[in-house]
Amino acid sequence: MSSTEWAQAALQSFDAVVSATEGFRSRPGQRLMAEQVARTFSSATLGKVDEESGEAAPTRSIAVIQAGTGVGKSLAYCAPAIALALSRGTRVLISTATVALQEQLVNKDLPALAALLPQPFKFALAKGRGRYVCKLKLDRLAGTGEAEEEGEDDLFAEEEAAARAKRPRHETEARIQFYSTMAQTLSKGAWDGDRDSLDTPPEPEVWSPVAAEGASCTGKHCPAFSQCTYYDKRKELVGAQVIVANHDLLLSSLGARVLPELDNCLLVLDEAHHLPATALDQFACSMDLSRITWIERLSSRGLRIGALLEVEEIADIPKHSAQLRQTLQDLARIVMDVYGAQLKSQPSAWGPARVRVPRGELPEQLIAPLGLLAASAEGFLDALRAISKALRAEMRDKPDEAKRLSTLYAQIGMLAPRLEELHATAQLLLQDAPEGAVPAAKWFTLEVDGDFIVVKAHASPILPGTTLRNHLWSAVRGAVLTSATLTSCGHFDFFLREAGLHGDEATTTLEVPSPFNYAAQGTLIAAETRADPKNAAQFTTEMVDALLHDIARVEYGALVLFTSREQMRQAVDALPTAMRSVVLVQNALPRTQLLRRHRERVENGEPSVIFGMQSFGEGLDLPGRLCESVFITKLPFAPPDDPVGEARAEWLRAVGRDPFSELVVPATAIRLAQWVGRAIRTEEDQAHVYCYDKRLTRTSYGQRLLKGLPPFALEQRAPL
Repeated sequence: MSSTEWAQAALQSFDAVVSATEGFRSRPGQRLMAEQVARTFSSATLGKVDEESGEAAPTRSIAVIQAGTGVGKSLAYCAPAIALALSRGTRVLISTATVALQEQLVNKDLPALAALLPQPFKFALAKGRGRYVCKLKLDRLAGTGEAEEEGEDDLFAEEEAAARAKRPRHETEARIQFYSTMAQTLSKGAWDGDRDSLDTPPEPEVWSPVAAEGASCTGKHCPAFSQCTYYDKRKELVGAQVIVANHDLLLSSLGARVLPELDNCLLVLDEAHHLPATALDQFACSMDLSRITWIERLSSRGLRIGALLEVEEIADIPKHSAQLRQTLQDLARIVMDVYGAQLKSQPSAWGPARVRVPRGELPEQLIAPLGLLAASAEGFLDALRAISKALRAEMRDKPDEAKRLSTLYAQIGMLAPRLEELHATAQLLLQDAPEGAVPAAKWFTLEVDGDFIVVKAHASPILPGTTLRNHLWSAVRGAVLTSATLTSCGHFDFFLREAGLHGDEATTTLEVPSPFNYAAQGTLIAAETRADPKNAAQFTTEMVDALLHDIARVEYGALVLFTSREQMRQAVDALPTAMRSVVLVQNALPRTQLLRRHRERVENGEPSVIFGMQSFGEGLDLPGRLCESVFITKLPFAPPDDPVGEARAEWLRAVGRDPFSELVVPATAIRLAQWVGRAIRTEEDQAHVYCYDKRLTRTSYGQRLLKGLPPFALEQRAPL
């Protein structure tokens, strides 16, 4: 079939699903989006192309689609994409940013679609390995809460060992009981080994010791391989035509063959506005300059295991190990000599003290030690790779010794990632940007852990677009990126730059408006204060007074969004006694319980007001009376102390550009649009949005922000 015929057939499948869905109304915007999805995916060349033999260069095809609330994005991309994948003999990979959307797709949208499409398909959820239990670790811990066999006790990080030493006896016994119950539940088949399917998912410090991880996993050579939850789930992925993953897993597994190959699948990125920030997180790195005893442990393991296997490359391990320890100590001392006064002068109550390296230009005295560190780490890693290779060969040749060999493999694998992180961080810190090029962000932190002072070094790229262009888009053939908020101040340019697609000839954009009549359904109330929002103390006092006046009139459900914990605390403290029973505060209850209580109150005809921050400003679906009012206490500018943002702003200023106009305002516009988007969720909703920040209507950039919001009826209110 030609690409045109493929697109037409995919669109027919979409139309058939819509007409077969009971009570479903045709939405012009949704069909417009489905048409673009079908065109995009039908024109992409998939699979290997041999250009040397005369085959044409592969066609890349990428669509960036903003679809307003109520368009029905998931059906608009799922139906045509899956129909095309089935007819082209390929797969669909859907990546989201939140667990909520993943669950909606896997538990609701895809089952409903599978019942309507004529051709059957399977779908599966892909999660990172660390979401699953390692049966070997669990069995070991379920016995005593510690390692049972000699030689296995060093499978724990030193921080975990120190924590266990300080832990009260009753807490240790509770841990043992917890792991024992978990192991029994797993062995009976009453639990599938997925952390998220436990009734109460454990805290990270409890889960971490039993979580599966790639570095210590021996795969099919592991004695528990036949009962491994992670590999069972991997088998489900192999047989699935549709795989639902998340942005973190997508970026962290590039080139690892965990997910379908990007040049031979149809990629959908929903909640795509999160992709740039995820990319920066994924490619940032850090290293601890203070806690270094793990190097000696890794060295002794490498020497012992390498000698058993007669690996010649271990000869230089003692030299590399000693050099690493000495160099890290030297680096910690130099950092404190250069930056100690700045680091020690910062208040510890706000987390680790931090100092950023201006322009990414490291002091001269740090350059040589970092070079030495990178070289020693590389030599050490080469030796470990030789040992791992020998271990895998031994496992292959001696399957009856799998348990012993797996333990040896894990003993190295538990600590090797730290060495890899040292190497990566040193390399990025040493990266010297040529004249006019973009430098990396580089900074150091200081924190106190008990009696111990911990110094860390950090580095990160500052342009997510460059990172995504090099690592993701170079491999992708066909992709659709979608979200309700991809334009900023009315334009796609900001997102395209952030996502690495600006100027990419394969990329097309489409804006599909919401079907809602915002002017009739909602009112945006610009409720001004006398105080300037930049005067935080005076503004917060005045804003809280106005907020309390307004929420006192709430009849059903409402959401108040704050820009800082301190701001929220002051509002909570100011609540009159009669109103305290009406307000539900984020983190006072687990999120699911808080939302359940909110729904129960509203359904009983009682007022209920949620106080929340950024995570409640996005992805929260409270239709109808559940959220008749949204209160935005202040424009949601990003925190001013982010070192990556600081470094980027510094670079922009250095090249004669304005970071506030080019970076801060567009990013705030997307965040504000998300917050405002909590108000109108269905075509029947009526809602008010209050904003207490007068900059929204009084400044030129505020007018830009307004352009990016739904066309509510605007009402301006003078200070009370």
